[in-house]
Amino acid sequence: MSSSKSGIVFSYDDIWLIDGVRTPFADYNGVFGRVAPIDLGIKAARAVFSRTGIKPTEVGSVVAGSMAQASFDSYVLPRHVSIYAGVPLNVPAILVQRVCGTGMEILLQLSDAITLGKIQLGLGVGAESMSRNPIASYTLRGGMTLGRPEFGDFLVESLTDTAFGGSMGDTAERLAVEYKLSREDVDRFAVSSFERALAAQQSGFLAGEIVPVSNETFELEGYKPRGIKLPREVKELAVDTHVRPSPLEALAKIRPAFGGVQTGGNSSAIVDGAAAALVASGEYCRGNKIAPLARITCGAVVGVPPDNMGIGPAVAIRALLDARGLKLADIDRFEINEAFGAQCLAVERELGIDHAKLNANGGAIAIGHPLAASGLRLSITVARELRRSKTRYGISSACIGGGQGIAVLIENPDLV
Repeated sequence: MSSSKSGIVFSYDDIWLIDGVRTPFADYNGVFGRVAPIDLGIKAARAVFSRTGIKPTEVGSVVAGSMAQASFDSYVLPRHVSIYAGVPLNVPAILVQRVCGTGMEILLQLSDAITLGKIQLGLGVGAESMSRNPIASYTLRGGMTLGRPEFGDFLVESLTDTAFGGSMGDTAERLAVEYKLSREDVDRFAVSSFERALAAQQSGFLAGEIVPVSNETFELEGYKPRGIKLPREVKELAVDTHVRPSPLEALAKIRPAFGGVQTGGNSSAIVDGAAAALVASGEYCRGNKIAPLARITCGAVVGVPPDNMGIGPAVAIRALLDARGLKLADIDRFEINEAFGAQCLAVERELGIDHAKLNANGGAIAIGHPLAASGLRLSITVARELRRSKTRYGISSACIGGGQGIAVLIENPDLV
């Protein structure tokens, strides 16, 4: 691990992503609209144990992430996800937060713990309910003597950076100007995201990382049960609901959201969902004859100006490549979070990424961006894509509100 003007770079020799799974991502106020993120996280965690056959009792630590205070018991989200997933009561759990990079931060925190010899196997979970973001007042407790309290929509207000007084969308518009991106450029990028996600959905690729969700009760001996209750007309959700045909002509009709090229159609979809992964040492994998999904080779976290936060992936990816002595051409697949079409397209142009290598199965514009879960989804997806395409190196990356970038280098174990 090193710290420099390029940020903080983590290198790992023998850390492995055993496997990962996620729930479907459901549109805002849709099928998961009334489901607490804790329960989505429990579902994903139980699913990754079921998929791998690994017992929860083997886990040495749980690292979870969730951005919004989306339920009154959100303080205990990592702990309740842990124990209701079957992890022993004596195993600790912690919440981490790096905004849109939270899911990748979860992987790096677990990798660090393994490298330091603290654990051999860790569970990582990211869960987010965008639908349940609260309507909040931060002044009401002080009284109403001098006037009405100020209420705000947390989902909207949290996307405003008070350092420069603009929204996350404004940072994407700044990149659109800097990189001379037209509205048509950004809409065409969104078309590609939808087309690729639709193809990946129809081929069954996306289904390979999704656990179907239905009504379910999570029992824990000695404690109150909790669970998932879907709308009455829904028996099961097994697919991402935002993936749909989205031709250029339809996207072109959507009005700008920030006065420029960004719209609701070419920005990341607002969705609810969760993802979970198991990370282990090589010793654990070899000792238990486990064939892991991927190797976690390196991670990088960098800072960039808050009003230029969208370019963060480019800076993080360069730091990652420098640390490992690799060139951009050595990377076979990229999964870069499509927070905004202009933002992701600017990163593509800044680095000179071949578009065929970027988000080959669609991105957040089509699939959605449940904040804390996205980084895990991106990393799981790129690992699976490396296996599918029989290629070696992949990078997952995201821009981060407040002015950061994060990237993780993933390696196909068949080609290590």
